[in-house]
Amino acid sequence: MRYLSVLLATLLFSAPALSGQCPVLMKQVDSQMESADLDASTRAEVEKLRAKGESLHKAGKHGESERMLRQAIEKMDAAVEQAAGT
Repeated sequence: MRYLSVLLATLLFSAPALSGQCPVLMKQVDSQMESADLDASTRAEVEKLRAKGESLHKAGKHGESERMLRQAIEKMDAAVEQAAGT
């Protein structure tokens, strides 16, 4: 019984800590979107990934949310690098 109590307490206190990265990544996407010069299709893809990431975050699926948000950041970075290279 004691083991179960410790396990439940650990899970309760760790959930907010695990969800902490999603809002930071959303802010990063938003910040980069403001300053990045993206074409319309790339901007639409990034906005879609960002919205999906936020939706997953709200649903408690933080791992998937982080993947979506990181994908959005990678897509923006690649587009900016490509634009700078040409």
